[in-house]
Amino acid sequence: METTVAVNRMGSWYFGWNIVAAATVLTLLTVGMRMGIGPFFLPMVQDLGFSRSLLSGIIAIGMLCYGLGMPLAGYLVGRHGTRPVLLLGNAVVVAASIWTVNARDPVSFLLAFGILLSLGLALASPITLTPVLARWFIRRRGMALFFLSTGSMAGIAIMTPLLTSAIQAAGWQATILGFAAVYTVFTVPMALFVIRDDAPPHADQTAEQVAAQPAGMGSRPESLKLRDALRTAPFWKITLGLFACGFSMNLLGTHGVPMLMDHGFDATTSSLGVGLIGLVAIFSTLALGRISDSLPRKKLLAAIYFVRGLGFFALLVAGAHWELYVTAAIGGIVWAGSIAMSSAILADIYGVRLVGVLYGCAYLGHQVGAMASSWLGGWGYETFGTHWLAFGSAGVLLLAAAVIVLFLPSREFTLTAPPLAAYN
Repeated sequence: METTVAVNRMGSWYFGWNIVAAATVLTLLTVGMRMGIGPFFLPMVQDLGFSRSLLSGIIAIGMLCYGLGMPLAGYLVGRHGTRPVLLLGNAVVVAASIWTVNARDPVSFLLAFGILLSLGLALASPITLTPVLARWFIRRRGMALFFLSTGSMAGIAIMTPLLTSAIQAAGWQATILGFAAVYTVFTVPMALFVIRDDAPPHADQTAEQVAAQPAGMGSRPESLKLRDALRTAPFWKITLGLFACGFSMNLLGTHGVPMLMDHGFDATTSSLGVGLIGLVAIFSTLALGRISDSLPRKKLLAAIYFVRGLGFFALLVAGAHWELYVTAAIGGIVWAGSIAMSSAILADIYGVRLVGVLYGCAYLGHQVGAMASSWLGGWGYETFGTHWLAFGSAGVLLLAAAVIVLFLPSREFTLTAPPLAAYN
């Protein structure tokens, strides 16, 4: 009890926020690269001589490998801790980047850029960082996890135009090598000196909250086995929602800039339009993080999916600069949060012990959606000469996800309910 009071007394700095800051920066870099492929797309097509369909297929396989790496990351973190996994991921990213810039044929490029780089980024993804934040935060868990979304959105807002400028100035190969260098400069010190898995007893709860907590509270989720959790309905509802999330986010990241350019916008305006979504989302996550610890999380998640779905239809019909920027600004308000909300809900339902591997498994659905949209975006345009098929599908999937997540159990219900029957 003394430890809990010491780390939470008024005026003291809780070390968990240092970990949040480090996790936010790392997420900015990894998600910014993985979901910000759009600026690379046309330069790679022109330089390598690949068709849009071929490169879209390579990116699609990469997104699947990114998703397959998520359960692996969750498992490795559970077995070896966060720090070794981050360092391993950094080494893989550096090796993959060097191989990518020297690859010229489709097979080598697939192995380097599509598979190896995706696995390296997966090992330093939000999946790797979610368990450590869930351990360090109980009272402010929603807000802490929302900062991972802040990092993701900052990655889109900052890195999309930054990568565009770097590619225009130095080429896509030098840009990838530069990313690997910057990534190493940040990742290694943070992994060695900031990331800690050993959270204090009761994490960030106050002494009053610990004293008021009923005896045995949370014992059911912590004793739940993985195979049983994977058979429950809430897990699959969250996974289906993340499928729609991954489909839409990667579609925008990969084909958003080309789509806007095909609709008459120049490269700079297109990248700024996509970047504005992430820029607005950086600030909206601060408000959404606070709300998520006081309002029903499933309702907030449903609202995020619903408004985002409408935004995809609005992007398709935007014709003037102001229409693009207004749509991007409104969409940015709800662009972030679905991943943070999903991981927080998983922790609420199934407990901290399983959140890493469960989140990794659910996030595989996110990357299956990302893979599908990567392929559909290129194939749909080359086959039908329009982006309506891919971007319209994203809007429909998001509206469906908004309905599905409304049937998740409430936070209060999951903390006190009897075992599995109540979750089906």
